[in-house]
Amino acid sequence: MTSDDDRLIQDLARRNWWIFGTMLLTSLLFRSRAVTVGVLGGGLTAIVGFQTLHRSLKRLLMNPDKQSGNVFLWGIIPRLLCLACAVFLLIGPLEAQPLALVIGLSVVVINLLWTTVVRSLA
Repeated sequence: MTSDDDRLIQDLARRNWWIFGTMLLTSLLFRSRAVTVGVLGGGLTAIVGFQTLHRSLKRLLMNPDKQSGNVFLWGIIPRLLCLACAVFLLIGPLEAQPLALVIGLSVVVINLLWTTVVRSLA
């Protein structure tokens, strides 16, 4: 990977936190625990998922043999199980508002769309 690629990933990671912080502060205006927990849990889940996926892909690209590809593919299952457990805990025992959870989970998507638009206009 080039230094531009590394800088792009760093910018995405930093912007994820800015978008997440903005969403979290906005959720506090609703004065609803369920909304804030939904945005908080969804945002953290999305950012952690983005970072673990980045780390896994980086390992795969640094060592592109057949075995590392299989390890990457089998690593998807625990990642999905962790995501399912997080969503279950957030909606179940923590009683997060589902729409707020979806909004929190969209942090990375919003960031990628924003980056695409900005880079295409430049």
